[in-house]
Amino acid sequence: MKTITSIHPGTLIGGVALAVADLDRQIGFYQNTLGLRVRWRQENRAGLGTQTSELLVLDEQPAFKRYRGVTGLYHFAILFPNHRELARAVARLFDLGVANYPTDHIMTKTTYLEDPEGNGIELYCESPEDGSFLIENNDFVTRRADGSLSSGREPLDLKSLFSNLLPDDDISQPVPESTRIGHVHLYTPNVSQAVNFYHGVLGFDVMGVSSTFRAAFVSAGGYHHHLGLNAWKGDGAPPPPADALGLEHFSILLPNQSALEDVEERLNAAGVAYNQVDGGLRLSDPFGNGIILEVSAGG
Repeated sequence: MKTITSIHPGTLIGGVALAVADLDRQIGFYQNTLGLRVRWRQENRAGLGTQTSELLVLDEQPAFKRYRGVTGLYHFAILFPNHRELARAVARLFDLGVANYPTDHIMTKTTYLEDPEGNGIELYCESPEDGSFLIENNDFVTRRADGSLSSGREPLDLKSLFSNLLPDDDISQPVPESTRIGHVHLYTPNVSQAVNFYHGVLGFDVMGVSSTFRAAFVSAGGYHHHLGLNAWKGDGAPPPPADALGLEHFSILLPNQSALEDVEERLNAAGVAYNQVDGGLRLSDPFGNGIILEVSAGG
């Protein structure tokens, strides 16, 4: 058996699927507030995203409930291609009066909000030219490009962000085609156990672990993080029950069939159960979060 040290560096996070209580309301939010397109709808399910990519699946489960104090989704993050497109998205939120929390992580510009059912969402764009935001020596350390330190959680300069808008920009237009899911951040009951699975089994590289903040970042190809893993609900927090609203699964996109087979080999070696599904593999992490491993379009 060949030795596989890391997941393929071209690996990305794909779509996210949510169990929701009110499909019409959720479609309205993601379409009108966030600018996603409705790609398809079949009875109690719908897929949204861009014209060419599916970013979100909504599965209506009206009998399900929202549980507190459980693990699962902290937020999923929609990545915009540049500052201008993030500015359009944030301007739309303010225009609609939607509560959000613009934050400057220095190496990313972002805002945080929730959908009508309480699912956490981050909207962001990359800004590595401004500095770095990493875990070093058991702590979050943020350095600006000039070497000065930042908290990494400063209020975002909205005047500067909105200066990227052009006079004829229409903030009501759908998100651009290059928009995608940048990362997923999960509540877990134990950070070490989460790292053991996502790094030790799936093969993501560890970008930093902090026992002080009870969090870790893992990624493929040197990205700052494709997955955030935290224990902020408390060590040993229980998983959501089977009838919980929220995360159903998220997808991990491998660039080709060989890369998918490499991960399948790792799953077999670790004794992790999975099922074959159209185009890939379906499994759960140790905390019950659904994962679909699949080959990206064109792979």
